[in-house]
Amino acid sequence: MELEDLRIFVEVADAGGVSSAALRLGISKSMVSRRITRLEAELGAQLFARTTRGIALTEAGCTFRDYAARVSADLDVVRETILPAGELRGRMRVAAPLSFGPTYFAPVLSQMASRHPQLQILSSYTDRFVDLVGEGFDCAIRLGHLSDSNLVARRIGPIFGKLVASPAYIEAHGAPEAPDEIVNHQVVMRDAETWQFMDGDEIVTVRPQGRFIADNAMSLVAAALDGVGVAYLPEPLVAEHICSGALVPIMTRHPIPPAGIFVVRPPGQYPSRKVRTLTEMLIERFGTR
Repeated sequence: MELEDLRIFVEVADAGGVSSAALRLGISKSMVSRRITRLEAELGAQLFARTTRGIALTEAGCTFRDYAARVSADLDVVRETILPAGELRGRMRVAAPLSFGPTYFAPVLSQMASRHPQLQILSSYTDRFVDLVGEGFDCAIRLGHLSDSNLVARRIGPIFGKLVASPAYIEAHGAPEAPDEIVNHQVVMRDAETWQFMDGDEIVTVRPQGRFIADNAMSLVAAALDGVGVAYLPEPLVAEHICSGALVPIMTRHPIPPAGIFVVRPPGQYPSRKVRTLTEMLIERFGTR
C-alpha cells in the first residue's frame, strides 16, 4: 500500500469527487481513478459508492478515511522534524471565514506558498465553524470572541466592530442611544447572536431580535445598506460604506469592545511547523494595531 494512494484517497473523500480531487492535486482524473481502484483492490473493500450523481464514502470508506488521514498527517510531522529548518513540504488544510478570507487572509496564504514551493496549501472559505479534527483541517482562522473548546488558540491581532445603520433606516426609525434600546429596533444578525458594548469600564451584553438572519457577514452588510435594520459588524466590512455615507455609525458613546483574530488548531502539545509559520506570518500582517 503506497502512501500516495492514501493521500489521493483522502483528497477524493474530502473533495467529494474525482474531478475536484484531481484539480486540487494537479493530476489527471484517470490517474486518481486508477489509484483509488488499486487501493480498493489491495484492501478488498469498496471505499466509494459510485452513482450517476457522483461518489460517496461507504461505511468502510468512512472508517478508512480517518486512518489514512492520520497516517498522512503523521508522516508530514516526521518530515518536518528531519527537514532543514527553512523547508516546509507536504500539505496544509486551512479554513478561513468567507467574509474576510479571500480579501484579508488569502494574500498571506499565497505568500506562504510562494516562499515554500514544496508546500501544498488547501484553503476552504466558509463562515461556518468547521470541525477541525473530523474534517481533517490543520488549523482555522477565526474572528471574534472564542467560545470554550478543546481547541488550541493563538491570538494574532485585534479586530474592531461598528454598530451601523443606513440613513434611510435612521430617518424612518431613529437610532438607539443606549444598549437597552436595541430591543426596540429591527436588526440584521447571525442566528442567536449576543452583542457587547462598553458602558464606561463595564461590558454590557445584549441579545437582539431580528427578522433578517444570515450566516454570512456580507449578506448582513447588504441588508443594512438597504435599510432593513441595525447591524453589528467588523469595521473592515463597513469602513468604505461609512466613508461614502451609505452607512452611519450609531450609539458611538457605547463602543464595541475589541475582538480578536485567532489561529485555532486541534489539541496537541506542539503545533506543526506549517501552522507555526502561518501564525507568525499572520501576526506580522495583523498584529501591529
